[in-house]
Amino acid sequence: MTNQNPEQISRDNIDRQLKACGWIVQGMKEMNLRAGVGIALKEYLTDVGPADYVLFVEGKPCGIIEAKREEEAHRMQVHEEQSEGYAKAKLKHLNNEPLPFVYISTGEITRFTDFSDPKPRAREIFSFHRPATLKEWLKSPKSLRSRFFDLPGLQPNGLRDCQINAITKLEASFKENRPRSLIQMATGSGKTFTAITAIYRLLKYVKAKRVLFLVDTKNLGEQAEQEFMSFVPNDDNRKFTELYSVQRLKSSYIASDSQVCISTIQRLYSILKGTELDETEEEQNPNESKWLPKVIPPIEYDPKMPIEFFDFIVIDECHRSIYNLWKQVLEYYDAFEIGLTATPDKRTIGYFDQNLVSEYSHEMAVADGVNVGYEVFIIDTKITQQGGTIWKGEYVEHRERLSRKKRMELQDEDEVYSKQQLDKDVVNPNQIRTIIRSFKENLPHIFRDRYDAKGAFEVPKTLIFAKTDSHANDIIDIVRAEFAEENKFCKKITYKASEDPKTVLSQFRNDYHPRIAVTVDMVATGTDIKPLECLLFMRDVKSKNYFEQMKGRGTRTIDIEKLKMVTPTAKFAKDHFVIVDAIGVTKGLKTESRPLEKKPGIPLKDLLQAVGVGARDEELFTSLANRLTRLDKQITEKEKKIFAEKADGKSVSQVVKELLNAFNPDVIESVEARIQNEKLGAPPMEIEEAIKTELEKIQNEAAKVFTGELNEYIENVRKAHEQKIDLANPDEVTGVGWNKDNLKKANEIIVNFSEWMLANKDELMALQIFYNQPYRRRELTYSMIKDVLEKLQSDKPTLAPLVVWRAYEALRQCNGSPRNELTAIVSLIRKVSGVDSTLTAYDKTVDRNFQEWIFKKNAGQHNAFSEEQMQWLRMIKEHVISSFHIDRDDFDLNPFNAQGGLGKMWQLFGDNTDEIINELNEALAA
Repeated sequence: MTNQNPEQISRDNIDRQLKACGWIVQGMKEMNLRAGVGIALKEYLTDVGPADYVLFVEGKPCGIIEAKREEEAHRMQVHEEQSEGYAKAKLKHLNNEPLPFVYISTGEITRFTDFSDPKPRAREIFSFHRPATLKEWLKSPKSLRSRFFDLPGLQPNGLRDCQINAITKLEASFKENRPRSLIQMATGSGKTFTAITAIYRLLKYVKAKRVLFLVDTKNLGEQAEQEFMSFVPNDDNRKFTELYSVQRLKSSYIASDSQVCISTIQRLYSILKGTELDETEEEQNPNESKWLPKVIPPIEYDPKMPIEFFDFIVIDECHRSIYNLWKQVLEYYDAFEIGLTATPDKRTIGYFDQNLVSEYSHEMAVADGVNVGYEVFIIDTKITQQGGTIWKGEYVEHRERLSRKKRMELQDEDEVYSKQQLDKDVVNPNQIRTIIRSFKENLPHIFRDRYDAKGAFEVPKTLIFAKTDSHANDIIDIVRAEFAEENKFCKKITYKASEDPKTVLSQFRNDYHPRIAVTVDMVATGTDIKPLECLLFMRDVKSKNYFEQMKGRGTRTIDIEKLKMVTPTAKFAKDHFVIVDAIGVTKGLKTESRPLEKKPGIPLKDLLQAVGVGARDEELFTSLANRLTRLDKQITEKEKKIFAEKADGKSVSQVVKELLNAFNPDVIESVEARIQNEKLGAPPMEIEEAIKTELEKIQNEAAKVFTGELNEYIENVRKAHEQKIDLANPDEVTGVGWNKDNLKKANEIIVNFSEWMLANKDELMALQIFYNQPYRRRELTYSMIKDVLEKLQSDKPTLAPLVVWRAYEALRQCNGSPRNELTAIVSLIRKVSGVDSTLTAYDKTVDRNFQEWIFKKNAGQHNAFSEEQMQWLRMIKEHVISSFHIDRDDFDLNPFNAQGGLGKMWQLFGDNTDEIINELNEALAA
């Protein structure tokens, strides 16, 4: 029997960990350095005393382990000098150099220092490194941390300033050996592109062995994979995937040659727990789950995935997925962590040691023209705000959510339902219809310029956020009916959609149809849909971060050519998006993040998801067993039969029994007795490990029936008896229009633009003419206006002409819409400088002035010009609308040159040609 004093307990734990990591542990008496690649030799004598362990790789010493009892964990730093002394000491019989790898361990806590690093610094690690790893490190001329200094300067071409800043600061953080770095970049500013650029440099110049790109939903993993596949570095014409091997994990298998692994945190957790993961468990963001174990089930060392498996871990959406149960996944690896988020909270910044290497907010991105801002349009209805009443004595429709089967039942008492119950316990189709109808009626007011040549209004790409999958189905049916459109006009993008959600998402992004998509969570965060111009919120969101992420779906920019490919009536590049708030989401109080403490009343779906990803704890199993027992009493015999078909033939009661037995004291005692009897005389640690393995088998056997298919069935069948359809209460709009904040913002924009104009009126020729020498407006040229636009874009990108125009629109102080930015800025200059009292589209101004000029020419004589002459005069007018001025050289351009150019002009107008040109320049600019 092994002596189990505190020192020996630590040594036994260290021995066990070393063996798991591939080391052969030997005492001096049985020393055989040829027994394997890595030998951990106990009590080896040095010239300063015996070292607890000396590590040999291929027969050569390379490191030491200083063993300490568990009580000494708080004094690890004190022992660093002692352990360093052993590393520098001469080993008996050997004339060795100082050993580079130094560990101090209690068997529970292990700290490691690599003395080949530029400034060696101890770090805590989960377990020991494998012998093969130390062998590889010894062969390398420089350690990983030394190779950071081999990074060349970043080539800026193809990168935005915010991306250059993020990568430069990140690499500076690496050189300071900071283990965690946080990059905050606004949605749409290219976080993933930035991360891939940084990864490319780490693989190429730092010679990183393997990088993990960590996400928390399958959808984000697929999107990241696409970005890796399309990424071409700015110093090589080959794609990333032609240079390096990229693997998105879909099972527990990881290819040995993978240099970039993309995985959900759920899958990594399941791999380290030794459980299989159904892909459906990767569909939902785990941060939304309310289930928290009382005690975090610990992760064990996995020889197939040692702690040094990844050199770097990039964590996408790191504000939400790396806490509670999931945190230990990151703590397992001896790797640098890089967090990516648009919306960090205090907890995120704290986790990353306040090492915020790059901060690029949404406001900064809008100012730089990287993102677009938004405006809010409100739709309030009576039932949305107040709920309703289902009256006693009426036959009320009941609908099963899963089958959509309906039945009628007499209401035996008045039932008041709140706004919170809408679309969950009670569905009121009239409430949904009222919102959608109001949305349709107001769209032409929200997007004034979206009419085609035939005068038909084109619905901009719109994303509707629904509360549940069932709610999404109701919305889709009503949208199609209210817009009088076909199926392809409005589709669902959720993991439970009948069509492949990836296909629908691609269509929504790249094709004309669908015009409207409805989602619950799948497109709420991280998904790139550039042509999206409108977000309709029909679900509330309490989390500030989650709401910011959802808003982020609309912030991405897209140029006019690409926008017109999916929205042909678009007149300009996307410069804003609109939030239509039909639920009060923009008015409600938002919390920083969900509290960390455990809360009662955990949804059944969260318990099912926790079991599905591999969580194993007693409270989880007993809670789930209790819920299933209640469910067994509620469902029909037919539903029980379907349950058994999806649960490997097991009934609900059998599944419950297995869940309870997994932590039944009698079952545990029986397993312990059997193992102790089978391993009589074995070391306690071995017996304990065998018992643990056997109990885990029982737990996994109980949990394995909970596949995605069964979980979805359980979740839906439980709700089948809960939903009533209120057809008796019509809804009405109680308020509709732009948010008051929009009007305040509009006034601020106009004031700021006017101030900028005044500040520059003596510097720019076009402004000098309008402010100081209005009689010279006939001299206004295209290049003068271009100078104003370029100066404005440089000084105040947030005051883009179309943004200022919309501000006047919001205040109802404009007439018409501009053709482009240049004509917009001329109209704005005319308004601000006092030439026009109302902001008027420049083409309308020129048209009016042209009509007045023609009227004067016709005074006293009928039709002063022939039809052919009028055709040429109209062409001149159109040229002035787009170029502000015309002279002789312009007749060499289209459309004049195709009609005979200046020669034809002379033929038509003779000696009056120059007079006509001068008169029109003056008259049209009046």
